[in-house]
Amino acid sequence: MSTTLPPKTEDGSSPVAPATPTDRRAKRTRLWGRPAFFQSYEQQLALFDTWSKRVGVAVVVVVGFALTQVFSDDILRSLALAFVLAIAALGLNMVTGLAGQVSLGHAFFIGIGAYTAAAISGDPEARTIGYGIEEMWIWLPAAGLVAAVFGVIVAPIATRLRGLYLAIVTLGLVFLGEHVFREWSSLTGGAGVGRSAAEPVLFGFDFSDAGSDSMFTRDQQMYVLMLVLLLVFALAARNIGRSKVGRSFAAVRDRDMAAEMMGIDLPRTKTLAFALSSFYAGCAGGLLYTITGYFDPGSFNLLLSVQIIAMVLIGGAGTVSGTIAGALFVAMLPTIVRNLVAPNLTFISTLPSETPNVFQVEQILYGLLIVVFLLFEPRGLFGIWVRFRTYWKSWPFSY
Repeated sequence: MSTTLPPKTEDGSSPVAPATPTDRRAKRTRLWGRPAFFQSYEQQLALFDTWSKRVGVAVVVVVGFALTQVFSDDILRSLALAFVLAIAALGLNMVTGLAGQVSLGHAFFIGIGAYTAAAISGDPEARTIGYGIEEMWIWLPAAGLVAAVFGVIVAPIATRLRGLYLAIVTLGLVFLGEHVFREWSSLTGGAGVGRSAAEPVLFGFDFSDAGSDSMFTRDQQMYVLMLVLLLVFALAARNIGRSKVGRSFAAVRDRDMAAEMMGIDLPRTKTLAFALSSFYAGCAGGLLYTITGYFDPGSFNLLLSVQIIAMVLIGGAGTVSGTIAGALFVAMLPTIVRNLVAPNLTFISTLPSETPNVFQVEQILYGLLIVVFLLFEPRGLFGIWVRFRTYWKSWPFSY
């Protein structure tokens, strides 16, 4: 039986085979972003694996920077605070959403980062500890590293506990931290007194000081700074999630015993998850109060931990984009309640207060949102987006 060889080109090489209909369909699939159609692990693990994701991210970034010319300074200040909280939520998403280790002590690591950054950047002549190093590229990584050290110290507990027991232990860190922060007055300034936050100075430029010759206001400068930092941390979190480390986190979350049988070192993986999560929390703590310029030991309480958990659950645990969306939603909730909801709710006037108690409404909404999303959409805002995307791409055969 003879075999017909393909003809040779002039230089003696074999010609490239023409694209088959299957190849063309696969190319169109990758071009227009159809999910779950990949021909290799490289395509599946790409940073932005579809054309629509690349365009969508570019549009979000451009719109984010353009908002400086649209919103007022008050809203920009709230958005800058939301961006910092999103960085903290990305850290909690690593240890809880990716690695499956329930942690209620995120406020403890945020407080460590805040006081580390404030001490390094603080005035040496002030009443609290300060070393006068104002450059952000020094105190921001230092805040994350110190918090990561404490995360590594706590991590051995995670290798012996799981579920509710681990949650209770990490919850104890919040109360322990509150006590230490309240009593260590030389560092924290003491209860009810507090201290100045770190100075956002980068290569001699102070983002918190808008001079008379500046084209931007202070809030616009802080907004742009926090937006850029959020993009950097989100990109790093996305890369971690699609790396070997991130896949080991997911294996431990789904079934730790099976992951260990496959050769994954559970103590090392859980320790790394807590270290990365604490690093993000420490960096967020260093940035959190640069916007207001002042904080006290009472700032790092259980409510802060609950807010970060709500961001992850409402946004979508295990996803970067969902976590950011949840953080923006929860962080902007007080502004939404204060400006839109509270004036239209007549029952607020019946609450035991001389004026409408917006804080009480916020707490009610936090609880309701968590319950509603856990019952009806456990994947959070990201799950709602997936449903919408699937419906739109399969239309008119959406059923």
